[in-house]
Amino acid sequence: MRRTAVLMTALAALLASATAGAADPAHGKRLSYTCLGCHGIDGYKNAYPSYSVPKLEGQHPEYLAAALTGYRDGDRAHLTMHSQASILSDADIADIAAYFSGTPLTPTGHAPAAVPKVATLCTSCHGADGVAVAPMYPSLAGQHEDYLRRALEEYQKGGRKNAIMKQFAANLSEDDISAIAAYFAHQAPALKTEERPYTVLGLAAEHH
Repeated sequence: MRRTAVLMTALAALLASATAGAADPAHGKRLSYTCLGCHGIDGYKNAYPSYSVPKLEGQHPEYLAAALTGYRDGDRAHLTMHSQASILSDADIADIAAYFSGTPLTPTGHAPAAVPKVATLCTSCHGADGVAVAPMYPSLAGQHEDYLRRALEEYQKGGRKNAIMKQFAANLSEDDISAIAAYFAHQAPALKTEERPYTVLGLAAEHH
C-alpha cells in the first residue's frame, strides 16, 4: 500500500503542474455564496448526523476539486452536497476550489515529537504535521476532530469510494479512529473556516 501511495503522489504532482493557473478564484467566489452558508460559519454543524462542517481554507485546491467532483458524481454520499454540486461544471468546481483554498498550507519541516503508531501510515500521504505531501491528498492539520472521525467512518462503510482509504480504514477500531482524528486535529499550521464577507445582496452590489 505504501508503494501505491508513492505512485499516486507522483501522479498528483504531474496533474497539479498541468492544471496550475487554470482556475479563476474570483469566479469561484461569485459561485460560492450558497457554499458559505455552511462553510463560512465557524463551528457550523451538519444537521443529521451531527458533525462539524469541514474547514476549507488552506486546503489544496486540487483535493477540493476532486472532493466536490465526488459529491457531484456520487462517489461521496451527502444529499445536500450532491444537490449543490450537481449543477456545476468541471470549470465551476475548479474555480470554487481555488477560491476556498486560499493559500494552501505548507509543511513546517518540523516533525511532531511523537506520532501515534496507528497514524504512522497516514503520514505517508497526509504528512507528519498534517500537511499533505501532494495536492491530491487532503491536509488534515487543525481539521475538526469530529469531522475526521466521520470521514474515516464513511470510508469504512462505503459512503466515500476510495480504494486506498477503504483498505486502510477497514480494520480500524473506534479507538484507532479517535486516536488518528485527535492527532491530526491538533497539528499546526491549521486549516481555517473561510470568512463569509458578504451576503447575496452585498455581492450583487459589488457588481453594479
